[in-house]
Amino acid sequence: MPKKIAFIGAGSFGFTRGLVRDILTFPELSDCTLALMDIDEERLNFSKQACEKIVAAGNYPAKVVAIMDRREALDGADGVLITILQGGPRVFASDIEIPMKYGVDINIGDTRGPSGIFRALRTIPVMLDIIADVAKYAPKATVLNYTNPMAMLCRAVQGQYPDLAITGLCHSVQGTAMMLANWIGAPYEEVSYHCAGINHQAWYIDFKWNGEDAYPKIREAVETREDIYNAEQVRNELFLHFGYYITESSGHNSEYCAWFRKRPDLIEKYCTHGTNWNPGHHRYILDEYLKREDTWRDGIQEELAKPINLERGHEYAASIFNAIFGDGTIFEFNGNVRNFGLVDNLPAGCCVEVPVMASRRGLDPIAVGALPPQCAMLTGLSAQIEELAVDGILTHDEDKIRRAIYMDPLTSAVCSLDEIKSMVGEMFEANKEYWKG
Repeated sequence: MPKKIAFIGAGSFGFTRGLVRDILTFPELSDCTLALMDIDEERLNFSKQACEKIVAAGNYPAKVVAIMDRREALDGADGVLITILQGGPRVFASDIEIPMKYGVDINIGDTRGPSGIFRALRTIPVMLDIIADVAKYAPKATVLNYTNPMAMLCRAVQGQYPDLAITGLCHSVQGTAMMLANWIGAPYEEVSYHCAGINHQAWYIDFKWNGEDAYPKIREAVETREDIYNAEQVRNELFLHFGYYITESSGHNSEYCAWFRKRPDLIEKYCTHGTNWNPGHHRYILDEYLKREDTWRDGIQEELAKPINLERGHEYAASIFNAIFGDGTIFEFNGNVRNFGLVDNLPAGCCVEVPVMASRRGLDPIAVGALPPQCAMLTGLSAQIEELAVDGILTHDEDKIRRAIYMDPLTSAVCSLDEIKSMVGEMFEANKEYWKG
């Protein structure tokens, strides 16, 4: 029987189109039903057009349906993809601008820190509603989440629904590996690595080229080539001082620790030369959202007019589905799962990003042992903050949420406890539509 894959938040045009293209490249999935669901009918219809063009270009026997009823989309699904944005860019603005009043300069703000925690506050209830419907209408489905804040969302739903097959996916692991391979002139297919930690703060415990340690070559490239050093100043500084390379961009990582954004001179020194996410730019992603508010339709029409590229991309989702309910080819990827005996020196039960094996058995996380101690200290603080924040959101406890933000490295480097308390109070007020105190 043809498989069914449900896309929740299918109005996310780029993600939906790319994932559909990848899925249909697998012969065992080429006749599947693609159930696209979104609450925005206009965006949903654009995604349906894009997917139908892919089906036609590849002469695939797949079926594309656009549905606004989530339960109908999920009913009987074998796979579920979640790419939602709760609240939209206008409420996201308060996540960025209120901290800036207190000197906390945020570049992206979708993963952790005060902005990430309040995004989680708005999104966790919606995610729990979605997963409740999965449990009722598609209990055997494999659920792949692409929505941020990745770790907090996955931790919340995995804790509430431990019997469902749920993981979160981020392209920062394979994306960074490709970047490092390029820096040392290695073909990507010749590198291997062992990467673990938490989402956006996972570390390459080893990185090899044809079985040989490639870290000396990476260090040489970072230390001797100005273009490479400047491309990722924050992450390169972390590498030079910590000895291991970290996932995700410098824009993101400049927010996750205390050393790069707490003073304007440090932003000037470490965040102005990078090209990935423009790390020196206050509220960069918010401005990108707002820039497209009135022009997004034109952008989509331009994309729809382009020739169709049917070549498979580098996202994990399609290969995971193929391993579990396609042709059964085993696939290893880095996914977000709870830490039960996986990373020895991160908190038990927190959400970690570790190697996971996808097969007919489902999803099997792989234990990695201990992180290097300096890496575990930085990542472990973020994991503990996320644990407290998620607990506060699930139990509707403002004190826990506030105390989680007290411990955020960047916020605590800039603000006093009283200042953080005032800042969080303003953020609760800005989110009163989503949080009833």
